[in-house]
Amino acid sequence: MLEVRDIKKTYGGLAALDGVSFKVNPGETLGLIGPNGAGKTTAISIMTGLLKPDSGEVLLDGRALGGDTDPAKLRLGLVPQDLALYDELSALNNLRFFGSIYGLSGRKLDEAVAGVLDLVGLSDRAGDAVRKYSGGMKRRLNLGAALLHDPQLLLLDEPTLGVDPHSRSAIFDELEALKKRGKTILYATNYMEEAERLCDRIVIIDQGRIIADDTLQGLYRRLPAANILCVELESAGEEAWAGQLKALPGVETAELRGNTITAGLKDLAAGIPSVLRWLGENGHAYRHVETERADLEAVFLSMTGRSLRDK
Repeated sequence: MLEVRDIKKTYGGLAALDGVSFKVNPGETLGLIGPNGAGKTTAISIMTGLLKPDSGEVLLDGRALGGDTDPAKLRLGLVPQDLALYDELSALNNLRFFGSIYGLSGRKLDEAVAGVLDLVGLSDRAGDAVRKYSGGMKRRLNLGAALLHDPQLLLLDEPTLGVDPHSRSAIFDELEALKKRGKTILYATNYMEEAERLCDRIVIIDQGRIIADDTLQGLYRRLPAANILCVELESAGEEAWAGQLKALPGVETAELRGNTITAGLKDLAAGIPSVLRWLGENGHAYRHVETERADLEAVFLSMTGRSLRDK
C-alpha cells in the first residue's frame, strides 16, 4: 500500500534519516519503533507530506505522493504526537471543523462525527470545551479527528504519550477495533509493550537507519535465547557456576550476580528442570524461581548494546 524508498533527511549536517526504506502492506498494523530521536517523527512527517526529504520518495499504491493538493493524501489519516485540537472549542465543534476540511458536509459530516465520538467514547462529553478534558481524553479526540474521513491508512505518532493507564487502555481498545475492521495502521512508539500487543510486523529504526524489519516471532528468533529463567538463591553463588550452567541441556547463556542466577533458555522444557536439578545435586538452595519471555527491549539491546529508553 505505502512504500518508503531510500529517504534521506539532514538537519545542520546531521542525518535524521539515512536511506530509510520499508513498506506498509494493506490490512496490516506495522510498528515503527525506536528510541527518542531515532527518526520516527521525521519519517511520518515525510510520509504525510508535512516535510520534504532531501532525497528518496514515498509511494502510495505505486504512485509517488505529490504536494498539498494531491487528492491521494485523503487516503491517509495522521494522529500527530503534538495535539492538533482547539482548546476553546467543544469536541463536537473540533470534529465538525476538521471534517469540513476533509470535504465532509451535511448528513455525511453528522454521521462521521457521531461515529467517531462513539468509537472514542466521548459522546457524553461532546459539548464540553476541550480545555476541560483530561490528557487522555484529548488523545482520544486527537485519534478521532484523524478518522473522520475514514482513511485507508492511519499513521499514529506516539498516540499514548503522557496518558494515564486507563486512557491508554481505551486508546488500545479503539485501535484493536479498527484493526479488526481491516484498517491499515502504522504505529510509531518507543513503548515496546504497545508494539507487541498491537503490531503484526515491526520496523526498528535507530539513529536514522532501519536495523530490522520482521515479524515479532522473527525478531525473537534473532535472540540467543527466547526465554529467561531467574533463580533467587538462599545465599550468594560463585561466578564459576555460570560456565557449568551454560553446559546444561536447554541453556544458552548464564549469568550470576550476587544471589541471582539469570539463564537464557533455548528450550524452556529442558532448561528449567536441568538448572533446578543441577542446583539440587550440588546442594544450592533457592527461594524463588520465575521465567519471562524475551521481548522487543531485549531484541533492541542485543542489536545495539543500548536500551530503548537510554535516550
